[in-house]
Amino acid sequence: MSDSAAQPEFWNTRYAAGRTPWDFGGVPAALGEFLVRHPGAGRRVLVPGCGSGYEVAALHAAGWEPTAIDFSPSAVARAHATLGPAHAARVVLGDFFAHDFAKAPFDFIYERTFLCALPPRLRADYARRIAALLAPGGQLAGFFFFTETPPDDGPPFGLAPGEPEQLFAADLALEVDAPASDSLPIFAGKERWQERRRR
Repeated sequence: MSDSAAQPEFWNTRYAAGRTPWDFGGVPAALGEFLVRHPGAGRRVLVPGCGSGYEVAALHAAGWEPTAIDFSPSAVARAHATLGPAHAARVVLGDFFAHDFAKAPFDFIYERTFLCALPPRLRADYARRIAALLAPGGQLAGFFFFTETPPDDGPPFGLAPGEPEQLFAADLALEVDAPASDSLPIFAGKERWQERRRR
C-alpha cells in the first residue's frame, strides 16, 4: 500500500465512485447508548474524519455542541447534504492534525473509522493530537478496528492487540471495552467500542 490514504484525493475518488464500505448510514447502537449515559449539557464534542456526518445531528440532539472535520471535499459535501442547513455549518473542511480548533479543548472526541483510515505511521501523531485537544477528564470514545493482517494492508488499517495501550496509556485511561454489536461487514467481528478518559 502506498501512502495515498493520507491524501484527500484518495478519499474524494471513493466518494465520487460510491465506494464507501465504511459508511454506516446512521448512528451505531453503542454511540446511542453512550449518549443516553452521557448527555452533553452544552459541552463540546469533536468528530474527526467525519465522512457523511450522520452522528453530528444525534450528538446535537443529545445536548452536545459538535464540531466535525474532514480533509476530503467530497466527504464534507456529503456531510452537508446529509445534515442539511440545520447542522451543515458544524462540518468544516480541514486537516485534523493542523486545523486551528477555536473551541478546543473538547470534552469528548468521537472515533469512528478515522484512526483505521490513517496510514499506521500517523498513529502516534493521532494519539498526541487527541491528548492535546481533550480537556482534562474529557473522553475519547468510539470504535476501534483490530486485525492480525499486516499494517500496510489497508485501509482500513487494523490495530494489533495491545496497540491502543501503547498509543494512549500515557494520557488516557481505558474505562470501557466491549465488542461492537452492529458492525458493518468490513469490520465484523473485529471492532470494539472503547472509552478512554484524559488523565
